[in-house]
Amino acid sequence: MQKIELEITAIVPSGSTSGAYSMVLKEVEGERRLPIVIGQNEAQSIAIELEKMKPSRPLTHDLFKHLALGFDIQLEEVLVYNLVEGIFFAKLVCNRAGERVEIDARSSDAVALAARFDCPIFCYDHVMEEAGVDPEHSEEIQAMPDDAPVH
Repeated sequence: MQKIELEITAIVPSGSTSGAYSMVLKEVEGERRLPIVIGQNEAQSIAIELEKMKPSRPLTHDLFKHLALGFDIQLEEVLVYNLVEGIFFAKLVCNRAGERVEIDARSSDAVALAARFDCPIFCYDHVMEEAGVDPEHSEEIQAMPDDAPVH
């Protein structure tokens, strides 16, 4: 399986799903976009980090980062590795003293941490082929079904 590097390009309200947002990841070396429905708290956490805002108290993802760094754990990459029945599966690829450790995570939490650790985000090519949206179909990004699961 080939990995495709992604970057966060937008977090927009999900068309008809109340309290949900679409996190849009774009291929670094391409034009396809991968929209993932996420919750309001995760959307806010990602947006705060992208805007370089500093909350008065640490958010949950900030706490996780400080805890990881306190135990000398580095987040090397985030990998969205599967899509099953509309649910994206992601993992944190970490390094501690030269040992590689993979931790299962929701895609929204994984991306929030990637933004904080400034590490790359990838997906496997089969995930992009199944769920990716071409630029000419970008209107589909905002048209989320009412029953779309929040990740």
